[in-house]
Amino acid sequence: MTIENLDHVRQLAEQIRSNVSTVIVGKESMIDKLFIAMVTAGHVLLEDVPGTGKTLLAKAAAKSVNCQFTRVQFTPDLLPSDLSGIYFYNQKISEFEFRAGPLFTNILLADEINRATPRTQSSLLECMEERQISIDGVTHRLAEPFLVIATQNPLEQQGTFPLPEAQMDRFLFKLSMGYPSSAESVQILKRFKDRQPLEELQAVASSDSIIKAMEIVSSVHVSDEMLSYIVALAEYSRQEASVAIGVSPRGCQAMLKAAQVQAVLHGRSFVVPDDVKELAEPVWAHRLQLKGLGMNRGGGVKAEEIIRRMLSEVPVPAEEGVSS
Repeated sequence: MTIENLDHVRQLAEQIRSNVSTVIVGKESMIDKLFIAMVTAGHVLLEDVPGTGKTLLAKAAAKSVNCQFTRVQFTPDLLPSDLSGIYFYNQKISEFEFRAGPLFTNILLADEINRATPRTQSSLLECMEERQISIDGVTHRLAEPFLVIATQNPLEQQGTFPLPEAQMDRFLFKLSMGYPSSAESVQILKRFKDRQPLEELQAVASSDSIIKAMEIVSSVHVSDEMLSYIVALAEYSRQEASVAIGVSPRGCQAMLKAAQVQAVLHGRSFVVPDDVKELAEPVWAHRLQLKGLGMNRGGGVKAEEIIRRMLSEVPVPAEEGVSS
């Protein structure tokens, strides 16, 4: 990997981070994770109480890239065909024609995804994993890049449905906005007092630049020691007494891809244990299914505690072995 390639990815990340930060206050780390998802063909789940800026963050990130963006408000009456599209009979030509749904886009904002029924939620499984949609026996490929940014309210909110475990496992990251600090809250009020920064936002990256970054980060070096370290962490989660379902092989692949981008953002062409440690909670917490009263689809504090214990107990590879 050349220095020019590393610089391309870092500069692209900086451009998107700076652009989104003109709208979103104090969430640079979350913006970087959205960038990681973009260049790894991952997906992001934003969960928090209403009004914390989940939708605003997703829209700002999408507007920063010059590609097709679609927003869908998920509701209990939303049908799978409302997302994928339908074949309809065109009387003028006496043939069936396909009318594409909102899934045929580059960046899909699935707003309040857990307000839709499990049937509609499951219609996203194929497109999130395989970048294709099968309708009436015909397979349609989706354009690249393809990214789902989903927002959801906590399950305690009325009118929500838990996401299936298989769908949770397809999200690269699960992130929480959290409430801003006092200083950040004042800055937000000033910024939105007499204007709407989102309406002024312009694209700073193209879909081609994202695709180029995807090719670059895939060549970031990952030593056998680092691969074994990721697998050892996953196996620890599966053997933990309080865990019903641990990190899946898909979860290991997600960590590998995310760590490659994280390494580039830190100016390296190889992955080190700190890259994995920094990403462990947002990549893996939502994938852990806990036993008994601890069972929860969102991961939560108990899942995060397990991951922190896992990171402290699994032996870390020697530094001289991970760069060669």
